[in-house]
Amino acid sequence: MYPEYLVAPMREDLTRVGFEELKDADAVTKAIESEGTVFVMVNSVCGCAAANARPAARIAAQSEKHPDKLVTVFAGMETEAVNKARAYMLPYPPSSPAMALFKDGKLVHIIERHQIEGRPAQMIADNLIGAFEQYC
Repeated sequence: MYPEYLVAPMREDLTRVGFEELKDADAVTKAIESEGTVFVMVNSVCGCAAANARPAARIAAQSEKHPDKLVTVFAGMETEAVNKARAYMLPYPPSSPAMALFKDGKLVHIIERHQIEGRPAQMIADNLIGAFEQYC
């Protein structure tokens, strides 16, 4: 685990635009298995999360059409919550950062780390916004 003072600003990058932090497996299950659409951001301390993933998630979250719920889990911190979220993302391998869209509890769209690294935040956000327009 990382020191909380280190990750607090990274958490706030998402919570200040409406993301809810999920800190345990039960909260993840309740969010993902709910009716409607849920966007899950697996947050991370890595550079591609800071430069690409979190900015993309913030941009997409502000789009006209967006999921019913915006939630986040933090890799390297709340292990139980992250593992539960990743179980819902199978058969995709664990990835952080990662972004997944669920509709009525089913995975309908995912962006893995290899699709985040080296890509501009706006390009990733456009991908997410397209998924939001299709499923939300």
